[in-house]
Parts: sequence; C-alpha cells; structure tokens
Amino acid sequence: MTPWRVLRLLPPVAVGIAVAAWLLSTAEPPVRKAQAERSVAARTVIAEAAPVRPVVRGYGNVRPARSWEAVAEVAGAITWRLGRLETGNMIKAGTKVLQIDPATYELAVAQTEADLAAQRAEAEQLDREERNTRRILSLEQERLALAESDLERARNLVEQGTAPQTRLDEQERATLQVRRGVTELRNTLDLIPSRRKRLEAQIARTEAALSRARRDLEKTRVTTPFDLRVGKVHVERHQFAGTGQPLVSGDGVARAEITAHLPIETFPRLVGAAGAAGGNGPMQAEALQEALSRIEARVRLVADRDQVWQGRVLRVENALDPQARSVPVVVAVDGPYAGTNPPERLPLVPNMYVEITLTGPAGEPRVSLPDSAVHQDDTVYLRDDDGRLELRKVEVDWRQSGRAILSRGIEPGEAVILDDLVPAIPGMKVVPADGASE
Repeated sequence: MTPWRVLRLLPPVAVGIAVAAWLLSTAEPPVRKAQAERSVAARTVIAEAAPVRPVVRGYGNVRPARSWEAVAEVAGAITWRLGRLETGNMIKAGTKVLQIDPATYELAVAQTEADLAAQRAEAEQLDREERNTRRILSLEQERLALAESDLERARNLVEQGTAPQTRLDEQERATLQVRRGVTELRNTLDLIPSRRKRLEAQIARTEAALSRARRDLEKTRVTTPFDLRVGKVHVERHQFAGTGQPLVSGDGVARAEITAHLPIETFPRLVGAAGAAGGNGPMQAEALQEALSRIEARVRLVADRDQVWQGRVLRVENALDPQARSVPVVVAVDGPYAGTNPPERLPLVPNMYVEITLTGPAGEPRVSLPDSAVHQDDTVYLRDDDGRLELRKVEVDWRQSGRAILSRGIEPGEAVILDDLVPAIPGMKVVPADGASE
C-alpha cells in the first residue's frame, strides 16, 4: 500500500475513535439487581395411611377338576354306541354310552346260578338226611333196649337151666346186630357237620363266582360317572375291545382348576394378611386352609380381558416349582360352562391360558404412594412446613397396581412431591403446582 492511501484512511479512523470515546463517557453505569431465591412448582399430595389389600397375580392353564377314562375291564365286541358320543358333546351323569357284547357273561351267570341252586338243594337234602337219621336212630335205640332185655332174660334162663345155650347165643348175635346198627347211625350223624361245612364252603365259592360273573356282566355296560364333556372316543360299533383297552375319555364340567405359580416372596404376604384377618395370630399349618378360604380369586382370560370368572382358592400344592421357584396355588372355578354365550361369554375350557388375581383381606393401615413419587427405589421428595424441599430415605415393603406400599419413612399428613425435580437441591423453595399458598 502506498503512503498516500494510508494518509487517506487516517481521518475516518480518527472520527470513529472520537465517537466511541464520547459514547463511553455519556453512557449510564450498569444497574445492580438483587438475585432472587430459586423456586420450582411441583405437584404434591398429602400422605395418608389406609388399610391395603395385598394383590398378587399369577398365570396358568385351565384343567378339569375331574377327568374320566373308560377302560374295558371285560373283552367283547361293541354292540351298541350312543349316537351323541362324539368329541365335545355334553353327556349327563349315568348315561349309557357303550355296550360290550354281554352274551358270554350272561351264560356265565346262568351257569353259576345253576351250580349254586344244585349245591343249595344238596344242602337241603343233607338236612333231611340228618332228620331222618335221627328218627331212625331213635327207633334203633329202642330196639337195642328191647334186645338187651331179651338177652338178659335169656342169660337168666340159661343159668337156671331152663333154656339151652344156643338160645343165648342167638340172642347175643341179635343184640350185637342192633348195637352195630345204632353205632353206624351215630357215625353217620357225626359225619354230617363236616359234610355240611364242606358244602357251605362250596356254596360260598359258588356265590363268589356268581358275584364275579354278575360284576363282569355289569362291566359290559359303560356309563358316565358324572356330567362330562366327551374328549376322545377310541372304539366304534362292532369293533372288538380287549381287556385294558381305552374306550372313551371325558372331562367333568362341574368345576375347573388352575394352578397359578406365584412368586415365592409374595405368597407369605398374601397368606399372612389372610391369617391376620382371621384373628389367629401367627400362621399355623392347620390354619392354612382357613386362611386360603379368605382370599378372593378372579380368573381372567389373557386373550380376552373382558372374560372374567369368580374363583376360590382350594389348596397349595406340596412342593415349589423346581424351575421358577414359585408357589403353586390351585384355584377352582365352579360352573365353568354356566351362562356361556359365545362369543360374548366363553366357557372356561381346558388349556385356556388365564391370569389369576388373588386379593387378600385388608391389613394394618399403611402409607402408600404412586410409584413415580419414589425415586431411586428409596428416596421421596417432601415439601416441609417451610415450603422447602426435603429428601428422605424410605423403605418400600412391596409394590402393586402402580403404588408403592411403605413400611417406614413417611408419616401421615406429610406433603409428598409427585414430580421428578431436576436438579433436586435440598432446601430449595417448592411451590404447589395447584396454586395453593405456601
């Protein structure tokens, strides 16, 4: 750049410097403003203590409370089958569904009845023989008495010499013959008790055989033991069924059961509340069933939340689930087919996947807060009496339905902040978001 051009730039620069100096000299000094205390607006709620009903949820598959599978106990051809005996149909208790050919078993009953009649006739004949033998024995005893009298007279006459010895010998032979007859009759009577016992044993054996034959005949008729829904039918008419072959199966419709697997840490709380409601003090083994009866149970279909059934807790199975380490609780639903009107109202059929909600009786009053009011699992923001933020540690006993039930840390009447304050500085001013005065 030439000296001449530099000289041309000096006047504008000088003017700018002069104007800047004048502005700085005439400007007002900065105003000092007092720093205001920081405050935040937040939603608050007053903590209250109220009885809390413990709620536990579990899931399981529906199964029938009773199942039936008919197995052929006798062999034979299927001669009759109920027309409605098809999978899915409902059948009342005591309905005949199958008939096995009874001919062979009817013949066995008839033959055994004939044998029994013959043995009973033989027993009657033995009684008559006993009565006849006793009458004959009575007569023979009288004959023996006469023969012995005649023998005594013959002996006296021979001794007196008025009768020959041959007469005495003949009388002795006659007396011995009568005595022998009496002895044989007595022996016959002595054998009658043993004959009667043997005959009674034969009659008892035949009666047992008759009972077995009649039972086999009854087994040819297959009837339903309770109201059921047919599962599988394994035989057709005219098909031969061997002993031990499955015939038909079905599920009872009076009651359904679900085994709900509950977390092991939640079950003592549920049963403990039920036991405390009964006034039994510490839970005892014999009081478990009574405690379970006080637990409310609701069954909800997972695939359709509008389908709900009222249930009741029956029992706790005898062992924990080996994989999930959960408590298996059996819940029953009475009348699972009552009021069905598909698709608005479905029956509770086997293998449905359902949710079980168990609600125990209300326990001691507890302070409960929304889950959002508990930060970092153990910290609650409070608005103290001066309207300032206080951070307090609490102990959460359990959580349910979006609320945290506390065991300690918050007293009823304290103002709990529901919002998450960032940053949460203890002692800062908190203004209720609803506009309430501090």
